[in-house]
Order: sequence, then structure tokens, then C-alpha cells
Amino acid sequence: MPAFAGSAAEPPLADSYYALLRRCGEGALLLSSSDDDHHHDGVPVAPECAEAELPMIDVGCLTTDNDRSSAAERAACAAAVARAAEEWGFFQVRNHGVAPGLLEDMRREQARLFRLPFDAKATAGLLNRSYRWGTPTATSPRQLSWSEAFHVPLAGVSASSSGADDGGCCNFGELTALRDVTREVAAAMSKLAGTLARVLAEALLVHGQEEPRRRCLPAEACDETTCFLRLNRYPPCPVSASAAFGLVPHTDSDFLTVLCQDHVGGLQLMKGARWVAVKPIPGALIVNIGDLFQAWSNNRYKSVEHKVMTNATTERYSVAYFLCPSYDSPIGTCQEPSPYRTFTFGEYRSKVQEDVKRTGKKIGLPNFLV
Repeated sequence: MPAFAGSAAEPPLADSYYALLRRCGEGALLLSSSDDDHHHDGVPVAPECAEAELPMIDVGCLTTDNDRSSAAERAACAAAVARAAEEWGFFQVRNHGVAPGLLEDMRREQARLFRLPFDAKATAGLLNRSYRWGTPTATSPRQLSWSEAFHVPLAGVSASSSGADDGGCCNFGELTALRDVTREVAAAMSKLAGTLARVLAEALLVHGQEEPRRRCLPAEACDETTCFLRLNRYPPCPVSASAAFGLVPHTDSDFLTVLCQDHVGGLQLMKGARWVAVKPIPGALIVNIGDLFQAWSNNRYKSVEHKVMTNATTERYSVAYFLCPSYDSPIGTCQEPSPYRTFTFGEYRSKVQEDVKRTGKKIGLPNFLV
């Protein structure tokens, strides 16, 4: 049975597509029922899109608090993480410290959240008014994402639930179970992201050199006041794969992203000059490098373009943790000279937003080349 949410819960994505298509003079929408060649098991995948086997790394020796792992084991694991960041920009991890039962609870509570009426999600102030749907700034159909999300500052998620109005605490309404599990997931993903960021940074630092003039270690620049948790839902999509994305192609504008996707799949990334599909693996988390880490690493680590494809019959859920610095943090470099001029995270975000508004797409790091 397809997992459709109630119609009152759905964001007006179809209306946005119809309006955009009419405005662009592209005629009526192509429906998935007339475009079956673009689907496999309900998931739209281009014929040339192969399935990827991302590097799978057991990071238990890095995430556990005991001393049973040897220095050699930790060094080998760190080297595997750095190698994957250089060669793929994406990798998967197991024994990552985020309990499987916790992720199952998160999936269940997300479903309850997104099945609330659309008006409640969009206007009731839930999760500090962080609800987003589609792409309101889209100027062409290919810029429009068939998805909805709550993009929540970690500080609000982690705030005290004592009932006092402490300003930063998220409003979860009556969703107390969602509040509790979100806090646990955020804390566990934050710990994992910080560990991996330190490992990746240490792999690039040249010991014995003079302190780099612009060095600012990624893990040290990020905390709960700067990072984000994003709860995503991709509704079943009646639009052809040739006319809609679940999430448009992009790179992440952070240091590091930790992603838990469900069994449905749909994530694709660019490897070489081809899109490859990422097969969901139960219990594994996906980690990818963001633009800021590519800049900090002097392009050693790769921030890779990725996207989410739509599914004709089944909704998809995911949770993403974004390791971000404060807006006034200089991004720095692991070693001089850097191919990039000095810039802050705030400058970077502003330029991305300006480019998207002006051209309809993100330009990103090329704007900051020396």
C-alpha cells in the first residue's frame, strides 16, 4: 500500500509546478503513469545511472570511548576516511554511535510530524517556523524540488524543555516524543560529525610547520549555536522524472553532512562525469564533504554535486546533520598558499543566496578563488 499522507497534509507542490510550467510555456505536466521507462521499482532513474558502492568504513575505533582499539587501527581508519573524502567526497559509516533503534524512532516521529495539516506545518510556528516546501524562488521547473522539510538550528533542538520561555527552545507543540528523539539524534550525529571532522583535519595538517596563518580547525569552529538538523520528507510524486527532482542538484555549503536515509533510496551523486545512485544500506549513515571543507583542504577533499530523485508511489524520509561554523568564522586553510581568498561563512552564504536569486543556481567556491 503506497504511504501517501492525507491530502490536507500535502504542500501545494503540484500547483507550483503547473504555475511554473504555464509561465514558462512548457505545456502540461508529464505524468509518471505515461513515462514508465524512466522508473525502476517506482524510483525514477535515468537509464545510464549505475548503482554506486560507496566506501563503507567501520568507525567504531574512532567513536567508542574505550581504549581497546590500537593506535594502528585508529590510524588505518582515519586514513580510509581521508581517502574516501578525496576520491569520492561521499562515504558510508557503520558502528557510528547512532543507535539503530533511535533512527527507527526518528523515522516514526517524522512521519507523525509531516502528516500534520499543511497549514499547521506552515503557519503554526512549529520547530521555530523552520518549515520549508518546494523551491519558492524557482524560475524554471528544473529548479523546483518536490519535497518538504524542517531546517532546525541545533541550538533550538538542544534547548531546555523545562517549560520556561528561554528564547531559543524549539516549539514542538504536543509532539513531545518528536522533541525527545530529535534531541538524541542531534546529539549523537553532532558527536560523530565532530569526530570525523577532526580526523579529516588532522590528516591534512603538516606537523612541524609554522602555524598556518589562516588555519581554523573545522570541528573547533562549529557547535550547537551554528549547526543545523534537517528533517526531510519527499512525497510521492505524480510528475515525470524528466520534469521534477526530489531535491535539485547541489553541493552542501557546510563543512560536513551526516545523512540517514530510509530504505526507499533516490540519492544520486556525481562520480566523474556520470550520476550514480546510492543504494540504501540498513544501519549505515552517509557522510559527505561540504564546500567549506573543500576550501579548507585546498581542494584535497571533494564537495560533490548530488540530488534526490522523485518516487512515483512511495514517500521518502531522511535526516541530515550539517556541521557549520558561525557566520563570522573565517574558513581558513590547512596550509598556505590557498587557492581561495579569505572569506567567512556569512560571506559565502550571502553570495550563494545572491547567485541563486540572480541566476537561478548556486556558483559556490569559484566565486572565492584567488
